[in-house]
Amino acid sequence: MNTRTRANYLSKQIIDAAMTVHKELGPGLLESVYEACLCHELELRGIPFARQVPLPIVYKGLHLGVGYRMDIVVEDLVIIEVKLVEEIASVHESQLLTYLRLYNRWLGLLINFNVVLLKNGIKRLVYGYNQ
Repeated sequence: MNTRTRANYLSKQIIDAAMTVHKELGPGLLESVYEACLCHELELRGIPFARQVPLPIVYKGLHLGVGYRMDIVVEDLVIIEVKLVEEIASVHESQLLTYLRLYNRWLGLLINFNVVLLKNGIKRLVYGYNQ
């Protein structure tokens, strides 16, 4: 399976896992709770991931150390940004697109658990890749 196909497959699995978490917990808890539960759900499904992945910044050869931390990276292919906001704003999309650019990945999921129906809180973002 090529990386594009694998990333698309994983995004469906991630969304299903997030739906399971949201169905169980509903909206209104802390972001860290949803992140931990989503990681647990991924683990139960046998999907490899890393949590709070450091993303160093390099500027003209100068290594600035850790600039950001990505919430969850699944199989080193899909970046997940967990949110608990009134609504997803362009700044949240920009944040994930920046992670995708700096980490040199093309697929990310922005998941806002602060909604009644989770399908309304999921945004799939693609960077530098024509679908």
